[in-house]
Amino acid sequence: MTKKISAPLTDKDVEALKAGDDVLISGKIYTARDAAHREFKDLKGQVLFYASPTPARPGAVIGSIGPTTSSRMDAFTPPLLAAGLKAMIGKGERSPEVVAAMKKHKAVYLMVPGGVAALLSRYIKKARVIAYPELGPEAVLELEVVDFPVIVAIDSAGGDLFAMGKKKYQRA
Repeated sequence: MTKKISAPLTDKDVEALKAGDDVLISGKIYTARDAAHREFKDLKGQVLFYASPTPARPGAVIGSIGPTTSSRMDAFTPPLLAAGLKAMIGKGERSPEVVAAMKKHKAVYLMVPGGVAALLSRYIKKARVIAYPELGPEAVLELEVVDFPVIVAIDSAGGDLFAMGKKKYQRA
């Protein structure tokens, strides 16, 4: 069953999500990559998408927008979770320190597979630069999304889709 959530998120929203759940997000989410992470302060309830879009074609809201490797943000993530960040969207595994901080601060890690950047742009209804325009494609964008598809990779209790997959296919 697909779950629908609206951003910004509450602890109750996050706690209802379990590793492996299919989720559709509506509301406002924010893009951020390495350079912007150093500047964040208040993120209560927010969702960060580790992405930087390509330029929009004429008449389009945004260009292709796919996930970047989330582990590149691991050094910045525990303080952001302490500041109220509730969800991150990216690809790839996260460090044990990030998972521990997610459990402590009730947050989830959502993923989209690589290679879906053109598809994801269809779910973005508005996009605007809200910080660090000098960073170009890594500027922070506010995205208004409707039914943006993600999968819960790591839930707020530490359930980990990556670990579950490895265990399922591990040789005895």
